[in-house]
Amino acid sequence: MKIFVAGATGAIGRPLIAQLHAQGHDVVALTRSPERAQTLAEQGVESAIADVFDADAVKAAINSVQPEVVIEQLTSLPKTYTGESMGAAAALNTRIRREGGGNVLAAAQAAGVRRYLRQSIAFWAVPGTGLADEETPLAIEASGAVAADITTVTEIERRLLETSNLEGIILRYGFFYGPGTWFAPDGDVAKQVRQQQFPIIGNGEGVSSWLHIEDAAIATVAAVERGNPGIYLITDDRPLEVRVWLSAYAQWLKAPPPPQVSVEDTLLLSGADAVYYGTQMRGASNAKAKRELNFQPRPLEWMVNTAVAHAS
Repeated sequence: MKIFVAGATGAIGRPLIAQLHAQGHDVVALTRSPERAQTLAEQGVESAIADVFDADAVKAAINSVQPEVVIEQLTSLPKTYTGESMGAAAALNTRIRREGGGNVLAAAQAAGVRRYLRQSIAFWAVPGTGLADEETPLAIEASGAVAADITTVTEIERRLLETSNLEGIILRYGFFYGPGTWFAPDGDVAKQVRQQQFPIIGNGEGVSSWLHIEDAAIATVAAVERGNPGIYLITDDRPLEVRVWLSAYAQWLKAPPPPQVSVEDTLLLSGADAVYYGTQMRGASNAKAKRELNFQPRPLEWMVNTAVAHAS
């Protein structure tokens, strides 16, 4: 199939392009700069040059390619994972998702694209017992900046699923780890953990759902080839409480054990978002992806042969 990828130079873009090529697909990657186009060319990737905020240029690019499938992986996230850096990046990240993604979607519809896949987020389900599934609503009543992010994602998902004449597929990914991510051994979170700057908050009962970046690419290709329109949660098999995975992660990094801070102190120092991620987040079920996409994720890297026991 001819596939157009918007967001091909990000953490997931690189392994995604490799997986698409490995499966014999014809890939064209959107980039806004000739320099990045040259880099893609050196990797054997054909590119189309357009700024996602230029609706006419995006329309012309997709129309010239005439792809059967569009994969949208547009984000603008910082290299560091802190409240300050995420806050500073929020406005552009929201704009690129809303406006840039809207331009790509409109161009795809105008060009007669058959199938459209969009990146989304698995760990923003409304808090509750058990694992969230594709029918579980997102936590739009959350407090803090995360509430605005969830509202944006909800609107973007609805926009795609309600677009006529397209097979819209939403891929809600778990927390990325692996090369090029915050959680890689040379990533920003690893640095914070080594410096004891990434604490367990309260009882650390928030549940994280994980996904290796290469497994994200594999699942995305499977969704391109045989996914049904709708939503898929793409996560590994073992959602874990923060107190469990963070302790094991520190041990894997040969770092000191993470410190523990109270919810009250976290609210004062870091705000409601940190409390949500540390204490309220709900794990996600990958049962649908395993059933319909034959998804077989690898075990979380730092939980293999770890001495840290599952606490729940």
